[in-house]
Amino acid sequence: MKRFSVLDALEKKGRGEKLTMLTAYDHPTASMLDEAGVDIILVGDSLGMTVLGYENTLAVTMTDMIHHGRAVARGVRRALVVVDMPFMSYHGGCDRAVRNAGRLIQCTGAQAVKVEGGETVTGTVRAICDAGIPVMGHLGLTPQSVNALGGLRVQGRDRESAARLLRDAVRLEQAGIFALVLECVPHQLALLVSSRVHVPTIGIGAGAGCDGQVLVTPDLLGLFRAFKPKFAKVYAQLYDEAKTAVETYLNEVRQGAFPGPEHSFGLPDHVWAELKGELTCE
Repeated sequence: MKRFSVLDALEKKGRGEKLTMLTAYDHPTASMLDEAGVDIILVGDSLGMTVLGYENTLAVTMTDMIHHGRAVARGVRRALVVVDMPFMSYHGGCDRAVRNAGRLIQCTGAQAVKVEGGETVTGTVRAICDAGIPVMGHLGLTPQSVNALGGLRVQGRDRESAARLLRDAVRLEQAGIFALVLECVPHQLALLVSSRVHVPTIGIGAGAGCDGQVLVTPDLLGLFRAFKPKFAKVYAQLYDEAKTAVETYLNEVRQGAFPGPEHSFGLPDHVWAELKGELTCE
């Protein structure tokens, strides 16, 4: 089976075909998404909130990303696996950023990394790309900058910030990114950016004009109850279904209904007869 590649992503944009991307943080989810046919699987630092219980993504470490990235990559045969570079892993100089990007690729088996930010990270993006590591960009609401942005807000709503986002997108493309996530951006601006850059844009809360879409899988499946963003469409309510299943199990155990004979193992009759006899003699 041919693995989806960065070139395939670029070619899809050229053909006007929509890209699909979802997040995964573990082996079973990654396998399921891969079998379903998703193009790109993102090991997002959103795992800080959806898996590790943090308030935001800032506490996520390289160790966390490597641990979860390995699990995801082992479950994927076809999709392109992209791993987020966590907070402060690509700051402090290009050499450090390249080393950390290399660690993520080497230690996880992923094919690309994702970096948040605009003009300030273009030098870093170029250095990582020059090292032979594909980079996905990320503009708009960049969760690692939540404190600087003053919270999780839609970005690019005024003329100045919209123009800056468009310039940043062009500069990131020039630096070598193969795709660009646009998060919480007005749909008109996202469409404009998508028409100005040659790399595919992948929207999350950025309207239908992007070249592809991404969602956080626990949001899609209705598994994450703490926070539901406006842009997330819930396609299933697995939290409620799973909770009901657990409650049924608890009741069956308490009532002695589980395990039944079909869930148990037995001895051959002659072995049990001999064993009972020995135990009786004792």
